[in-house]
Amino acid sequence: MSDERKLSPVEGAKRESNYLRGTISQELADGTDHFTDANEKLLKHFGTYQQDDRDSRALRRAEAGGKAYMFMVRTKLPGGMLTSDQLLAELDLGDELGNDTLRITSRQGLQLHGVLKDNLAKTIQRINEVQLSTLGACGDVNRNVMCCPAPINDPVHIAMRELALKLAAHFAPRGGAYHEIWLRDLETKEDERVAHGSSSTNGDTFKPLVSDGPGNLPTSGNAQEPIYGQYYLPRKFKIAVGLPEDNCIDLLTNDLGFLAVHDGGEIQGYNVYAGGGLGVTPSAKKTFPALGQGVCYIPADRAVAIAEAIVKVQRDHGNREDRKTARLKYLIHNWGIEKFCAMVAAYYGAPLEPLSNAQIHGFDDHIGWTDQKDGLWCYGLNVENGRIKDEGDFRLKTALREICRTYKPGIRLTAHQSILFTDLKPEDRGAVESILKNHGIKLSSEISEVRRWSMACVAWPTCGLSITEAERALPGMIDLLEVELARLALSSEQFTVRMTGCPNGCARPYNSDIGLVGKSKDKYTIFVGGALLGTRLNFIYKDSVEHDDVVRELVPLFAYFKTDRKSGETFGDFCHRKGKDDLLAWAAKFQEQLAGA
Repeated sequence: MSDERKLSPVEGAKRESNYLRGTISQELADGTDHFTDANEKLLKHFGTYQQDDRDSRALRRAEAGGKAYMFMVRTKLPGGMLTSDQLLAELDLGDELGNDTLRITSRQGLQLHGVLKDNLAKTIQRINEVQLSTLGACGDVNRNVMCCPAPINDPVHIAMRELALKLAAHFAPRGGAYHEIWLRDLETKEDERVAHGSSSTNGDTFKPLVSDGPGNLPTSGNAQEPIYGQYYLPRKFKIAVGLPEDNCIDLLTNDLGFLAVHDGGEIQGYNVYAGGGLGVTPSAKKTFPALGQGVCYIPADRAVAIAEAIVKVQRDHGNREDRKTARLKYLIHNWGIEKFCAMVAAYYGAPLEPLSNAQIHGFDDHIGWTDQKDGLWCYGLNVENGRIKDEGDFRLKTALREICRTYKPGIRLTAHQSILFTDLKPEDRGAVESILKNHGIKLSSEISEVRRWSMACVAWPTCGLSITEAERALPGMIDLLEVELARLALSSEQFTVRMTGCPNGCARPYNSDIGLVGKSKDKYTIFVGGALLGTRLNFIYKDSVEHDDVVRELVPLFAYFKTDRKSGETFGDFCHRKGKDDLLAWAAKFQEQLAGA
């Protein structure tokens, strides 16, 4: 990178960090409760965010105290796959070193919240002891690779899971900082192994699958980081693997998506999509949400190679001056898809094949009982907003422990923040349901459609970016929506409701049927017109709506939908067909009629 370029502060921190080491080790032992700004930027690459308890800010400020610092620690789980023992270990960590809860993310990972700095290294070590890892769960690298979690052991699903694991391993950071800082045995000075880790510790030899492209740019890979190079990527990078008939992982919202093209029970290849990403800064008109665009068809055995080419194009040409426009979607927007594809072909070293005619046409959230077709069963449990906790008569954490210890099911996490118990014997189905009921957990069949298809980001009090509530606000809104939908005889309708405490889009609100995005304290922007399939962006219906008015603003739209929908039309499709002006006009008349009644 030329010294004449004005790099963003994060780029500067990475550049001076000696492959992310910085002075993290020294600050871990300095007796303070937080890290300095430069190291805080580096920590993300190891799977942790420095945060503070925002609920206590006002009180601490009044008492002339500083922030109540704490850390979120995220475990990277390709395809959302883990064992019962690993889940039990994560639950124990939440009790011992976190805030007594565990949270399933919208990218099939797990998050611990409320970890104190003194316990940070111990937490990461404990996660690695059960053969899991936090490496690359955050930061300017490839994040968790998503994949359909269905525990079906046919050749199609097996190949998809294998690809997800290959991608995760191939794009894991390979420098030694993670092991030196977090996993080194202080007595023997030896580094521990890390799951999905680097060639420096697991003995494999990395071989680049494609060239570093035209010009051999200074950001190209090197011996320590053969893909990322000294400066890593300009911004985070997300990959997903999905099916045309089951887009449960919201493939098009990722920087890179592989849509399986299969026939006769075998995967022939993948349609490749690039440039998805939902983060946006409303005050910066140069930012926008985007869905992935078609790049090419690739044979199955070349999927990792095309991924490497696309990652390297972003590495060498992505914007390193302005992080607001550093994601791959902006590079594609600025270049155009044709120029982007030409550059990918140059890195890949061969012409790109046109897309096949396979398209997304289905969505399964995998909730409820599913026959695995191997004599065993899977149960999908809806976990509202992904929060695993014991609270009053609701004792989900205790129920999970009993199920995992008694039946040892496989565990899969979904992109809707829910959990699948796999490989259950038919005779154990009733007992599993009884455990849930006995701990105050509603079965998935007892949960309303609107709650089942809803999710929210963490927001307050732990996320430093949130403007207003999300996880703590959405359940109450769903309570009200359930009443209104029942009154309109629409309780059986399926549509997605997604809420975020800020515009960064972590719960994917911009392609949902209804998106609720924090605009200012206790106010939200209402988006409508997306698609249950995740294939269309929605549009702003109303801006800066008070928390208590959100459901009241949605009721006229459902009334309109009931009276004027086409046969088989979904709520999102209806709003998209009508458009903003038509919806606003109807709603105004509806409210006038109510006022005059």
